[in-house]
Amino acid sequence: MLEKQLAGIPTEERERLIKLVSENPELFQKIASEVQEKVKSGKDQMSAMMEVMGSHKDELASLMRN
Repeated sequence: MLEKQLAGIPTEERERLIKLVSENPELFQKIASEVQEKVKSGKDQMSAMMEVMGSHKDELASLMRN
């Protein structure tokens, strides 16, 4: 499923993102749940995603450095 959503991204970057998600499923599940809650409360999906990703930016930055 993730590969279909990342179809427009270069292969190397796509593989890196898939690896991050598969090695850290709890974090990405938590992010997805938080986004879903915000969308249910009335935010549009993009705003919800940006807000949640911002609240997890330190964790995500740490993963991206590894």
